[in-house]
Order: sequence, then C-alpha cells, then structure tokens
Amino acid sequence: MTNVYVVDVIRTPVGKAPRGVFKNTLPDDLLAHTIKSMKARHEQVDWSTIGDVVIGCAMPEAEQGMNVARIASLLADLPDSVPAMTINRFCSSGVQSIATAAATIAEGDIKMALAGGVESMSKVPLGGNKYTANPKIFTDEHVAIAYGMGITAEIVSKKYDISREAQDEFATESHKKAVEAQKEGYFDAEISPFEITERQLDLNESALHLKNRLISKDEGPREDTSFEAISKLRPVFAARGTVTAGNSSQMSDGAGIALLANEETVKAFNLKPMGRLVSFAVAGVPPEVMGIGPVKAIPLALKKAGLTLDQIDWIELNEAFAAQALAVIKELDLPIEKVNPLGGAIALGHPLGATGAIRTATVLHGLKRTGGKYGMVTMCIGTGMGAAAIFEAL
Repeated sequence: MTNVYVVDVIRTPVGKAPRGVFKNTLPDDLLAHTIKSMKARHEQVDWSTIGDVVIGCAMPEAEQGMNVARIASLLADLPDSVPAMTINRFCSSGVQSIATAAATIAEGDIKMALAGGVESMSKVPLGGNKYTANPKIFTDEHVAIAYGMGITAEIVSKKYDISREAQDEFATESHKKAVEAQKEGYFDAEISPFEITERQLDLNESALHLKNRLISKDEGPREDTSFEAISKLRPVFAARGTVTAGNSSQMSDGAGIALLANEETVKAFNLKPMGRLVSFAVAGVPPEVMGIGPVKAIPLALKKAGLTLDQIDWIELNEAFAAQALAVIKELDLPIEKVNPLGGAIALGHPLGATGAIRTATVLHGLKRTGGKYGMVTMCIGTGMGAAAIFEAL
C-alpha cells in the first residue's frame, strides 16, 4: 500500500439554512467553486491526470441530484475525461469520500483524486426531497430507523445521563470558541470566499437592483449567545426533553474539497502535502442511539493507525447534538481541551454530506498552524453508525 497524501483541503463558508446567505445558491455551484479554487491554488497540476472526483452528499436528490459530483466537475471546467461519482453515508459522506478516493489511490488504480462533499439544506431538506420510508420498519424491531434525529438525541441524553445544563453549557462554549476563532482569523486559510448576488426590488423606481456580496465567514457563530439565552429555549423533540434548537447543530449549506495524491504525483508536480490519511473506520450501533456511533468507530481507527488516544493532538467531533457529543466524550474519556478547539457544528453548522470534508479542512489547517502531529475527524451517522478518520500533519 502506498501513502496517500492530502495535498490541500479547502471549503466554502457555511451558510445557515433555509434562509441564510446561500439560500439562493445552487449546491453544484458551491462545489464547483471549491474545485475552481483548488485549481487556482495549484496551477502546476495537470488536471487531466485526476483519476476520479468523489463527492459525498447526504441527500443526493433534486438540486443536488443527477450525480452532483459530475455536474460540478464540468461546471468547474475539469477536463471531460475526468470521471466523477457521488456517494452517500449520510453525515460522514464528506470524509467517506476522502477515504474512498484514498483507498483507490493506495491500491494503485489511480494516482490523484479530488474528494469532498456538498450539501444545501436550503434546497433539499433533512429527509430528502421526498421522504418515503419502507413501511416494514414500523412493524418490526427496526422501527428506530424511523426515529427523528432529535428523538435519538433525547434517548442518548437519558441513557448516558447528560443533563440539560451540561448540554447548554457545551453549546455556549461552541459559540464562544467559534466567535473567537473568527476574530483571530483561524478559519481564513481553509475558506475560499464565495460571491453571491443579492436582488433588491425598488418599487419607487420599478427597478430590480443587483448587488454583489463576498461571503468570507461562517454565518452560524453568534457573539450574543449566552448560557442564559440558550437555557430559556424550549425542547423541540420531546415535551419534557432536554434537546433544544440551541444545543443542536444548525441546518446549513456548504461544500469542501481535498486534493489527494500518491508520492509519485506529489514529486512530479512539485507539490507540498499538508498531511496524509493514516486510517479510517466506520462502525454500526443501534439506530435509537445513533449519536453514540463515534464510540465504536474511534477505537477502530486508532487501532488501524497503531496510535493511542493521547497521541491525537486535535479532535474534530461533529456536534450533531450537545447530548451525543458529550456522551461520546464521556464514554471514551476524550480530552475536552483537544475537542473542537475552534467550536463545532452547534455554532459553525452541519451541512450534512459536506461536514466531513469541512472538518478535515479545519483539522489539517489547525495542525499546520499549531504544530500538532495527529488529528481526528469523527461523527455519528443517521440510522446508527459512526465514522472516524485520522490524519498526520506533514
């Protein structure tokens, strides 16, 4: 097996759904933008040598259907000869795509690939364009497949004794860390700003005015968020529950892309890799405790990498819900100071299929800035799974 290097990884800013800055932006345009940006950053690459474009999308329907990976590749002016495919493992799709492309490179089938994810929850809501469950799940032991994500978070909060107060404190800290990171410019290196066109109708002049606006920061972090404000929010999934809109991840829009290559290609194009993929693992758990998935996936990824938890310098644990994130931290005794040092999905957003690629950008750029060696991207996955990827900074 050959080493697979992450040459570079970048992303769009993340917008809030369904009424945020990217509400009128098509997901294939978001993805095409990241590919164009990657091309501009590495002009010495012969882009016809890309062996595949692998893109994750959790709801590959409607505006992000029709093999969005191929559509975006063509919109980004990649050569027609470069193939592309869209894959789906729900919330881990963006990092699964990196692992899938890396495995193909490691086997020697291709030498270089683009891999990442895209999701517009403004265009295609959670559950897809047309949610249709198999009726059998309502009559057998797999009924939990039909549970809403929020209900599974409520179950996890009770099973692992995660209090409402702890969840709200965690959510508050997520916003504080994200706001501070934005002020310090810690996300700037990983973000490729995206220009939108806003339309304003002037009734007095009977005219439509167009105004361009450059989006360069994630829309979710709120400086005015406080524990007091979050603690006043009502539960949204269970009448006497603890999970609220304030301690849950934000529905979002965004895209991310990574350039992967083997050692031969790195040398041929005089590239300087940011890191390499060390290991990747997925595991299943009961659907009703979906959020606990990383508890099973992380030990597998560590074992494959030949590493121990204390060797990991940076952990990007997707905050689908504060309840599940805290349960994972509690069960694995994760060092809290290493978990989401720049905030997580509660503040920064969770554009489903793009999140894995976006958090990969954060961890590799973060390791580069701080001098860390190993980083992890991990998340729970709808219907009861968990994923974890370990990267080494170079």
